[in-house]
Amino acid sequence: MANTFLSKTDAGVTGNATIYTVGSSTTTVILGCLIGNTTTGQVTTTVTLVKNVGDNVALLTNAPVPAGSSLELLSGNKVVAETSDAIQVSATGAVDVALSIMEIT
Repeated sequence: MANTFLSKTDAGVTGNATIYTVGSSTTTVILGCLIGNTTTGQVTTTVTLVKNVGDNVALLTNAPVPAGSSLELLSGNKVVAETSDAIQVSATGAVDVALSIMEIT
């Protein structure tokens, strides 16, 4: 088994965007997620773990992010995602998203 550390990013997310989808024959450990508000006003954001099998899980729901600041999700915690699971982010204004992961193949 190989462990590969990666960063997945998406800039200017406004609607509902898939930031990362776990590949086939892969398990992913989500190590952290930063959401940066790039607007001049407060936005709210939601982060969802979309499960391939089973219920989707809201990791963060309608959390406020003040103008020009960032929000750290999973500080010190981890989430395991399996093949075809995905991380989706939605926001009421433009946000930049940085996801830190470790893929196990």
